[in-house]
Amino acid sequence: MGFRLEGIFPAALLPLLLTMILFLGPLMQLSMDCPCDLADGLKVVLAPRSWARCLTDMRWLRNQVIAPLTEELVFRACMLPMLAPCTGLGPAVFTCPLFFGVAHFHHIFEQLRFRQSSVGSIFLSAAFQFSYTAVFGAYTAFLFIRTGHLIGPVLCHSFCNYMGFPAVCAALEHPQRRPLLAGYALGVGLFLLLLQPLTDPKLYGSLPLCALLERAGDSEAPLCS
Repeated sequence: MGFRLEGIFPAALLPLLLTMILFLGPLMQLSMDCPCDLADGLKVVLAPRSWARCLTDMRWLRNQVIAPLTEELVFRACMLPMLAPCTGLGPAVFTCPLFFGVAHFHHIFEQLRFRQSSVGSIFLSAAFQFSYTAVFGAYTAFLFIRTGHLIGPVLCHSFCNYMGFPAVCAALEHPQRRPLLAGYALGVGLFLLLLQPLTDPKLYGSLPLCALLERAGDSEAPLCS
């Protein structure tokens, strides 16, 4: 289920670094639009009072702690080991996220109940959310298999909840559009280049899920090595 000490430090740092590289453009955008400079921003982030305020905010706890931990525990740590022996690792990586995407359909009922938009807009928004949560779920399933740890997917999930979906339309209309779009393109390029090296199983020790499949007589070399 991804709870082990072997290789825990690279499993916590490298997947998060990889995800932050993917979000290079949005991070640049956030920095450009932030009214404070880097030094002031770091003071706020490191201030105990800021953390105390966050830890007493139920919405922050839900988005940054509870949801990432519980969703990754259910849809990666619990579901993948059950699906993989039946389907193999490859199909399991793409099947698990479908359940993860469907689990977010409760937002449809919330929006319909409070009439926050037209029915067509609500269902279009739900289809879009299902698509990107399914893609994200496949990514964290890949991380879980390749690292053998739950901590990487949880931290990446928390980071992505904080960042939200990249504001590409806002970037296209930004006063510093050219460097910003270059940052977006560079982030995606570096992510694709570093995806395999930074998730190399050799960095994280033994992989329990792959060992389980090997004992069952099934081996998925592309994901486990």
